[in-house]
Amino acid sequence: MPSTIADRAAGIRHVFVRDMVMPASIGVYAHEHTAKQRVRINVDLGVEDTPEAVGPDELPRVVDYEKVANSVRTIVASGHVRLAETLAERIAAACLADKRVRLVRVRVEKLDIFADAASAGVEIERHQRDLSTS
Repeated sequence: MPSTIADRAAGIRHVFVRDMVMPASIGVYAHEHTAKQRVRINVDLGVEDTPEAVGPDELPRVVDYEKVANSVRTIVASGHVRLAETLAERIAAACLADKRVRLVRVRVEKLDIFADAASAGVEIERHQRDLSTS
């Protein structure tokens, strides 16, 4: 994923969780309902980098990437999804629940889907403003 999210002029800090690999119940085909598959998930957040965000060395003033990772784990473990797109959308929505997150990019890759490819999947980008228009 590109690392061009951080932007001083726009007041955006880049927070990320890279290469989470876990078993997921995902897929549209019958055989995908009976066995979990490995997925790799990457999450990139564009977070407000305001003067208030710069301050004491205290966790509550920042978006906690451990909470992001735990949220991803919870969503993946919550049950079968048919589409990688659905999983990505759920993760994006969870990240955007924190109003300090201006944008989120989520990549979901199925790792063992094709013998001749490292992965197949989807990447989405959603913005806080997308929520106000839906």
